[in-house]
Amino acid sequence: MTIHPEIAKILATLPAPPEGPLNPGAMRAGEAAQVPPPEDRIPLHRVEDSTAATSAGDVPIRIYTPADADAYGLLVYFHGGAFFLGSVDTHDHVARSLAKETGCKVISVDYRLAPEAAFPAGLQDCYGVLRWAAEQGESLRWNGRTLAVAGDSSGGTYAAAVTAMAKDDGFTGITHQVLFYPSLDLDFDIDRYASMRENAEGYGLETAGLKPFNAFYLDSGADPADPLVSPIKRKDLAGLPPALIITAEHDPLRDEGELYGAQLLEAGVDAVVTRYHGANHGFVANFSWIPEFYQAFKQTGDFLHGAR
Repeated sequence: MTIHPEIAKILATLPAPPEGPLNPGAMRAGEAAQVPPPEDRIPLHRVEDSTAATSAGDVPIRIYTPADADAYGLLVYFHGGAFFLGSVDTHDHVARSLAKETGCKVISVDYRLAPEAAFPAGLQDCYGVLRWAAEQGESLRWNGRTLAVAGDSSGGTYAAAVTAMAKDDGFTGITHQVLFYPSLDLDFDIDRYASMRENAEGYGLETAGLKPFNAFYLDSGADPADPLVSPIKRKDLAGLPPALIITAEHDPLRDEGELYGAQLLEAGVDAVVTRYHGANHGFVANFSWIPEFYQAFKQTGDFLHGAR
């Protein structure tokens, strides 16, 4: 299937990437300038900024409460951005949509970014907030049933890694993991996956851009051979929580997400893998205003509530 026509229109207007090294500060400022004002965002019962006191230190978080209720499932969300971009503000609309469609209280993590914070600082923030959420169950009105992690792109990397860290620590509280077009193999060999060549150019995220965009993270000490950096390299996947993996047809990272789903199934983990046709990398964050792509949030709600 060809790229969705609405996505194609926008891709055609994108300027060529700037020459020279990437400038994190300028790129973050550009992202921040695109954040819509509060009055244009999905309304929820309550949205509040707070701080989670974790073993990694105090971590800024934003808590989204979808409606007034006695108890909620909890969903800890990690935004994307190649480990050096993104924030709770740039992905506010994703967290709001997740809260609305799942009914869960969503805790969005404003983890530390590369290159200022070397590996594994951001990952430790994410894991720390997960454990904090479990410990704060009473104050968060946790229903004691659903404790999920979710992330898009590099946030999906963190979500997968956090489930592994929890298992290795003997923490069995995670009930679900949701990975939106995750980056699971940071060895960016173009011949490693067919999708790296099939979707190399013209779809927003380009294969040639993977190395420079992830360089800030990798140069900070993240080793692509480490399963906490490249979760697909973990040898023992048995016992990980059930997974929903959503991939995009026109994404260089498509095949590694789908392979990871197959590996989870082979290890006895309940895994659902759905490829969104006509979509590109980032569609949940960038194109969820298109009804067929907003469906990813509804599918997440169904997954967390036991539907397949």
